[in-house]
Amino acid sequence: VQLQASGGGLVQAGVSLRVSCAASGLTFRRYGMGWFRQAPGKEREFVAGISWSGSVTYYVDSVKGRFTISRDNDKNMVFLHMNSLKPEDTAVYYCAADLETRDLVPRRYRYWGKGTLVTVSS
Repeated sequence: VQLQASGGGLVQAGVSLRVSCAASGLTFRRYGMGWFRQAPGKEREFVAGISWSGSVTYYVDSVKGRFTISRDNDKNMVFLHMNSLKPEDTAVYYCAADLETRDLVPRRYRYWGKGTLVTVSS
């Protein structure tokens, strides 16, 4: 299984950005997906998750209403649309995957990709 995140960059506070994750080596539509982030000097934290059908999503409170996770099962990709970015959103963003037998957001993630850096300036 390979997961490759992309789309990070340096942006100003208040703008929008979309990060993407391309998955390969798996039957993508059977995997729940998640986005995590790790800010400098902090532990990695869960940001958002999506079930294999896309019908179930879950967000950490700090991004609710600003971030949206989505997926394209035909293209084996998952996205994180980030609106109204804040300096505290600065972090390396990672995508992760886990096989799910039910259409739920995974609680644990077995597969991880390399991250993409998002820097939000004030």
